[in-house]
Amino acid sequence: MAITPDTKDWTWVIERACPACGFDPSTVRREDVADRIARSAIGWDAALARPDARVRPDERTWSVLEYGCHLRDVHLIMRERLNLMLTRDGATFANWDQDVTAVEDEYDAQDPSTVADELADAAAAFAQAYATVGDDDWARTGLRSNGSAFTIDSFAVYALHDLEHHRIDVGMENTYG
Repeated sequence: MAITPDTKDWTWVIERACPACGFDPSTVRREDVADRIARSAIGWDAALARPDARVRPDERTWSVLEYGCHLRDVHLIMRERLNLMLTRDGATFANWDQDVTAVEDEYDAQDPSTVADELADAAAAFAQAYATVGDDDWARTGLRSNGSAFTIDSFAVYALHDLEHHRIDVGMENTYG
């Protein structure tokens, strides 16, 4: 059964705390961004190894596997968008429909072990990309296809919320041991 698409604009998490997961944008410090991105992947290998990783908890919620695929792709797409902003101030981002991608790429049929490895690699690459952001780059801009504007700074907050929020969605904590 198809999941009802999420059509909410989540950019509000740049300015205020998320009541669903506890993410607080005021706690994001530039010097911690790369490390938080890297650490957000911790534990996904164990979650994806669960016997029920392919099972949806209900008809409205992705399985752990589907969330893992989504987060792998979030890391890849966010890294691509960061690189666009670093190379072209005022870059525009193509639309990405996560729900269409989940169906077209058959998230539910992918191998959990492979997804765990790919997610870890994508998180490391995205973290490394943020580690290279220079002091003068944080104000560079990008524009999403729906008109949402970001700086590299606000984009970090937006990305971290997505990466950390989905840990809660699958029953993991946002502490990384």
